[in-house]
Amino acid sequence: MDLVRYLADKVDIINDALAERLVKEGEFPESLHKAMHYSLFAGGKRLRPVLALAACEAVGGGFEAALDAACALECIHTYSLIHDDLPALDNDSLRRGRPTSHIVFGEAVAIMAGDALLTVAFDIMGRAQGADAARVLKALSEIASAAGSTGMIGGQVVDIESEGHSVDFPILEYIHIHKTGKLILASVRSGAIMAGANDAQLACMTRFGEAAGLAFQIADDILDVEGSSEDLGKATGGDAKKGKATYPALIGIVESRRRAAELVERAVEALDGFGERAEPLRAIARYVVSRKK
Repeated sequence: MDLVRYLADKVDIINDALAERLVKEGEFPESLHKAMHYSLFAGGKRLRPVLALAACEAVGGGFEAALDAACALECIHTYSLIHDDLPALDNDSLRRGRPTSHIVFGEAVAIMAGDALLTVAFDIMGRAQGADAARVLKALSEIASAAGSTGMIGGQVVDIESEGHSVDFPILEYIHIHKTGKLILASVRSGAIMAGANDAQLACMTRFGEAAGLAFQIADDILDVEGSSEDLGKATGGDAKKGKATYPALIGIVESRRRAAELVERAVEALDGFGERAEPLRAIARYVVSRKK
């Protein structure tokens, strides 16, 4: 399949849907809404919402069924990036090739723009049009759990607390699975749920999402070592400078690549029963470890 075309088409759909659902940039208070738009429409792969739409299609639904969930996922992901970049956390000045939110708008507005994006995610889900209410509630619960203290935020806290310390493999895996993997898993599961996936289908999607999510973060670790700042749109080498717990730091680049490739094959195998409808998911999983940004 033509993954480049598929991704471009889905990103256009997602961007249009986000623009339609978000409060307009010029609305009062303008500084807040400008900051929200600045980060949300700064580019990016839109991986999580695309995965939600692709999972919905793989189960046999029309992508429209998962569009509100997809928008919510991107709002949550963007809020997490705004907060990650703050001086109290990673203290980054560049994101997606341009100054980070707190550099442009100041720390206070950046924090509140992140808060607002997190909040609007659930407003979008709650307003889902023409959707089965039980599916919406189930998908919303998946996404909230993945974003909270037992998911992304929990992983980020352990990541911060581990900086500069030697950690064992279980802690490293916990950080990666929770900080990144949980929201990727929720993207796949929520898309499938909105399509009406049965228990067997959801179990397969879970195996796919778990493996693909961990592979994505390992690939991110490798890119921070070997990638270029021009391709990534942000400074590289930051993990080593901050003493972060990463796969390359603990097991080396070669073994990290092997593990990422193994996880991708595990993800692809989980989709054996879905036929051609799941080809975009397979292609995305393979792209995860071959990407340059």
